[in-house]
Amino acid sequence: MATTPFQKVTTVLMRTAFGALERVAPGPGSVLATRLWLSPAHTSLPALGVSGGRSYTVPVNGGTVLAEEWGEGPAVFLMHGWGRARRDFDAFVPALVSAGYRVVAFDAAGHGDSASGPQGGRRSLLPEFIDALTAVIERSGPAYGIIGHSAGGSSAARAVLDGLVTERLVLIAPMGNLLHYTAQLRPALGFGDRIDAGFHRLLEQRSGRPLTDFHVADAAAGRTDLPPLMVVHDKEDRRNPYSDGVEIAEAWPGAELRSTAGRGHLRILRDLAVVDMVVGFLKA
Repeated sequence: MATTPFQKVTTVLMRTAFGALERVAPGPGSVLATRLWLSPAHTSLPALGVSGGRSYTVPVNGGTVLAEEWGEGPAVFLMHGWGRARRDFDAFVPALVSAGYRVVAFDAAGHGDSASGPQGGRRSLLPEFIDALTAVIERSGPAYGIIGHSAGGSSAARAVLDGLVTERLVLIAPMGNLLHYTAQLRPALGFGDRIDAGFHRLLEQRSGRPLTDFHVADAAAGRTDLPPLMVVHDKEDRRNPYSDGVEIAEAWPGAELRSTAGRGHLRILRDLAVVDMVVGFLKA
């Protein structure tokens, strides 16, 4: 999508503002950068009209998240990506139900139809994805499988690394080292070392854990207690580069890497060949 004149003006004004804050007020600049990082552009793929789901809410961090489930059998949980929603997985639901699974999809706090989380508004943190997934599995598990997309996949992997139990794990277009992504905010907004240091410090304080914890490949390397993993990643993914998926698959003991081409970061979720691939892995 082409950049509009309004977007260009907004970008120039933002960079000018952050340039000034870097010089005279790096503290407020760090707070603003953190607030922007926690505020994803919320959207989701068009709903496919999956019907028959049973909706309920699950308490998480003093609020609630909305979950929906279909079918009967071993439970497979679906974790959407950053700024996305559970309907991104609509193409997976009928196939998983037909394969004999109970499918549980949910919206993380501040996403989709769920209430705001501890950050307020539509803001969120990756640890809150972990909290939501853990709470939903405690309510509706145990988990036979977890399928996560993008940052939601990386959060699911981190949850498993922390001890969340599942028989099988699927990561679709996973995010690699979180620090590679936070580093992109600096050139985008035009701030320097002072705001950057404060931004990372505030983000870690709010997360309650080091950002390096979300480098899944590093955390998985050498482990012998992890469930089977399949990584599905498109070679033309412009959001999370294909190399992220390769790195995770190479580090996770016994992981399978399945590559696609031409499906990008989101269309991969609506590709029926990918759906069949994932169902086959779960059934193997």
